Amino acid sequence: MIRLAEDLYLIEGDNQARFPFCNAFLITGRETVLIDTGIGERRLMQLDQDHRIDRVIISHSHPDHIAGCHLLKDRHLMLPAETGPEVHDLLELGTRFTGTPENGKKWAAFVKKYLNIEPLRTPDVRYGNGDILDFGSARLEAIRVPGHLDDHYCFFDHESRTLLSTDVDFSSFGPWYGNPECAIDPFINGIQNVMAFPYDQVCSSHKPPLGKTAAKEAFDRFLGMFDTHRRMILDLCDPPATLEQMLSISPFYNNKLKDTFVQNVFEKNMISKNLELLVKDGRVTKTDGVFQKVA
Repeated sequence: MIRLAEDLYLIEGDNQARFPFCNAFLITGRETVLIDTGIGERRLMQLDQDHRIDRVIISHSHPDHIAGCHLLKDRHLMLPAETGPEVHDLLELGTRFTGTPENGKKWAAFVKKYLNIEPLRTPDVRYGNGDILDFGSARLEAIRVPGHLDDHYCFFDHESRTLLSTDVDFSSFGPWYGNPECAIDPFINGIQNVMAFPYDQVCSSHKPPLGKTAAKEAFDRFLGMFDTHRRMILDLCDPPATLEQMLSISPFYNNKLKDTFVQNVFEKNMISKNLELLVKDGRVTKTDGVFQKVA
């Protein structure tokens, strides 16, 4: 546990919070609240034994953030307003995250086998953009940051001026937008929105806490990765190439994922979203499925 402020703690996820784990945030005081449950099952059970969690808040429905939630299924559950009914069925959730029922079936089998993910139950209450979640010593403003996922939220604690940036995570990989519903421009706008909050420290779901100055630098680097990604895909269009040819090169994952199905689905989405914007900006042309950089 890393103390961030009075009654507010970061709980580091297993394997230094690298996927398929994430950090969680614990609020103590008049009730005990846990934001996200993907710290690892043994760590989660120990945390509950030590503190008895009353309420669970899920920041968004990605598997590394909902893993372990079934272990606390009898606690008060809060989900984002935008989280749809597909979270109650892994096949439907897989279809949402991969784009087709066939791929959704493979995704569901993968997360069930390797991540021990269970469907979420119906929430007790939902929260939305701008809502203040008042827990006494912590007063969290819910900030929707779509682009990473439609139901992706960050939180700003007005008492301690702590920004919980969740999957605006400052990883060296850069922003992740590999699901069909992801979108680059809304993600950029959302990041710029959370940057405007008067934070003194920032804590993400996959990295250690950062002070004000270091966080500003990390935000700038993270935003800069969108341009890095765009240039990377632009370079793959010279000489002209098809989407499948770019996919075989694997510019994002560098063919390092053991599960090629997961890699190909997510990488294809990320390449395609950059190509769409490059074509829209007139920097790339598309003819019969072939993308070519404009001289």
